[in-house]
Amino acid sequence: MLSPQHPWLLALAPLILASHLIWLAQPGEWRGVLAVTLLGTVLDALLASLGLFDFSLPPLWLILLWPLLACTLSHSLAWSAHPRWRAALLGALAAPPAYIAGASLAGVGLPLGVPLTWLLLAALWAGVLPLCQRLMAN
Repeated sequence: MLSPQHPWLLALAPLILASHLIWLAQPGEWRGVLAVTLLGTVLDALLASLGLFDFSLPPLWLILLWPLLACTLSHSLAWSAHPRWRAALLGALAAPPAYIAGASLAGVGLPLGVPLTWLLLAALWAGVLPLCQRLMAN
């Protein structure tokens, strides 16, 4: 269902984000959402330029995942912020399968292969998720 054949489904992400920011967000939370989105987009572009992913610029669907992730960090994933090792462990365990599944669904190539990509993402996300938690706290 969520595939390049149904790009209109991407419209759901901004609607969900707007709903969150209007009705659920804490005052000023939008700043953290913006910071995490910018960090994530730059990170994904960097990973692609280093050959981890097979795209030149991050696709829109991938960019739209970042603000949605950011919204969860102050709410349903708030438990992972302290102590920081929780965010590191969650990032290392949850991010690689999410990326691998997303790549598979969207037809994004993994030039380094799944095992090495998995390990690199796990190591990276052990630092990225705590950083995202910190950005949301400021």
